[in-house]
Amino acid sequence: MKKRLFLFFFYLLTTTFGAVAQETISGLSKKEFNKYWMIESESPDYSVKHLGDTLEIVSPKGLTLWRKEKMQGNVVIEYDACVMDEGRPEDRLSDLNCFWMASDPKHPDNLKERMAWRSGIFVRSYSMQLYYVGYGGNHNSTTRFRRYDGDETGITDKNARPAILKEYTDSAHLLTPNKWYHIRLESKNGRVTYTINGEQLVDFLDAQPLNEGWFGFRTTLSRTRIANFRYSCTPIEK
Repeated sequence: MKKRLFLFFFYLLTTTFGAVAQETISGLSKKEFNKYWMIESESPDYSVKHLGDTLEIVSPKGLTLWRKEKMQGNVVIEYDACVMDEGRPEDRLSDLNCFWMASDPKHPDNLKERMAWRSGIFVRSYSMQLYYVGYGGNHNSTTRFRRYDGDETGITDKNARPAILKEYTDSAHLLTPNKWYHIRLESKNGRVTYTINGEQLVDFLDAQPLNEGWFGFRTTLSRTRIANFRYSCTPIEK
């Protein structure tokens, strides 16, 4: 009886107010990791360590941690992340980065189709459409936002690469070692925002918004941690 009542009220909610947000679990624990995440790495010598629901990644070269589900519509993504620097050989304070609404124009419904070819090599990400923030990139000297358009010419031609749409170089907007950051990414009706620890660094109105794609946690030459991942999708307002 209780189950029937729940289903009835759920039906009323979705038919009256539209589809509800799809809330998801983090999936970063050892038990759930392979169900929800996949790794694309330039080096086979990367390692992951599960600390409860916190994932620690050691990346000797470029690495993207992809969430397996494709996200569609208005999307909100949140997670906590930290770049570790405790003097270990694998520690480097740089590159707390992310891709979102990412897809391959040649295979828009299959992120894995060319994953082996991309192999975590950063320049090959120019083959994709996506939003990108490199927080504390270039040896922790820049924080940048770009929109990639999938033009593969950028892989070999620097002049064909997407423009920097927002940039910070002051210390207040670069990485602090061993500090946890709460990151919120939002793509809503063409408006794209990036907020870190409550401060909105990117507010971009996209004339041709990317309305579906995958999330990737991106790093290189570092030891990073990610925790408390979640996202929600709701229909685009018409």
